Amino acid sequence: MDSSAQRATAFGLTAIILWSASVGLLRSISEHFGPVGGAALIYTVSALCLCVARGLPTLRGIPPRYLWTGGALFVSYEIFLALAIGLAHSRSQSLELGMINYLWPSLTIVFALFINQQRASPWLWPGLALSLVGIIQVMKGDGSWSPVEMWHNILDNPVAYGLAFAAALIWALYCNLTRRWSEGKSGVTLFFCATALVLWVKYAFVSEAALDFTLPATLQLLFMGISTAVAYSAWNHGIQRGNMTLLATASYFTPVLSAFIASLWLGLHPGWSFWQGVLMVAGGSLVCWLATRRYG
Repeated sequence: MDSSAQRATAFGLTAIILWSASVGLLRSISEHFGPVGGAALIYTVSALCLCVARGLPTLRGIPPRYLWTGGALFVSYEIFLALAIGLAHSRSQSLELGMINYLWPSLTIVFALFINQQRASPWLWPGLALSLVGIIQVMKGDGSWSPVEMWHNILDNPVAYGLAFAAALIWALYCNLTRRWSEGKSGVTLFFCATALVLWVKYAFVSEAALDFTLPATLQLLFMGISTAVAYSAWNHGIQRGNMTLLATASYFTPVLSAFIASLWLGLHPGWSFWQGVLMVAGGSLVCWLATRRYG
């Protein structure tokens, strides 16, 4: 691998690190600005950064199916994930919800069987099962477990858990439809602008406290907004010019890194049961990906 490819790969790996910080920062920012206000601010900063870096968004050349269907899925995913983290009843619960989101790599491959005619070995299904069991392990914590107890846990905050599960499904669907319909075009800048707009409209109709721009909260907001925009650009550059196999493999360990960074940032100390679940989610995703490798 030449030096330019190595730099592109390193740039792509930077995106994974930045994305891994999102759960902890989303929670921290939502605690200060509110779930809706915080999310609206984050995506506004990200949209402005992308407009500066890539120019103002345009509809020209974007396939209509990708524009409208893909755009609706993208906006829904970003809003659902941000609100799920923000609506968590505690920081520990926000960590659980962040891990539920990481079902999307396994689900992406499952959906690809039907949408993009992806072929896979039978190992796909044990990989999906391992990810699902990992989520149950994360939600169980260090206490005893039964289906009834897990159901009561979900009923304690059904909106947040529903949004997190829906986000995983939506992003898996978006990834597949983007591959099928985008024709190599990117509507990410436009989609970020739409996400920010929808969130501000929602903010106008909810009763959240007025936005208070303290220095620590503002710095977190700027870092989150800018890092999100940089991550998307870094990832695109990495997969276009770097080692795609290395980047794809590394991306499946994002749940582990995300849980680690969020735990440090939020001052949490999850037990061994939680980390077992995180490793199961990451391992299950990796098994699903390996199940498709021989088929291209």
